[in-house]
Amino acid sequence: MNSVLLENPTVPAVELHVDVVQLKKAALVLRSINHKLRQQMLKLIYEHGKMTVTEIYVKLRLEQSVASQHLAILRKAGLVLTLRDGKYIYYSVNEHRLDDLHRFAGELLK
Repeated sequence: MNSVLLENPTVPAVELHVDVVQLKKAALVLRSINHKLRQQMLKLIYEHGKMTVTEIYVKLRLEQSVASQHLAILRKAGLVLTLRDGKYIYYSVNEHRLDDLHRFAGELLK
């Protein structure tokens, strides 16, 4: 954790503690959802409940590699969950994570 000393001549000095690692992780999550295609993917998956990468790239008319790369970003951010059923991997929206993200964003905007 890093610390920064804030000084103002009219106010006593205050030490601000910043956890840079946590801050970078939070930025990763926010960046992951701040992308039009990933937003479309989340909406599509949510509407269908669960989908395979094949179903996603066919519906969105994408290359398989593009869909997989964006799903990996969403998975790393915890915004989608995976469930393996034989040779298929199904993606579903992590609604709890999205709710947490929505609350967090609301707090930032206060």
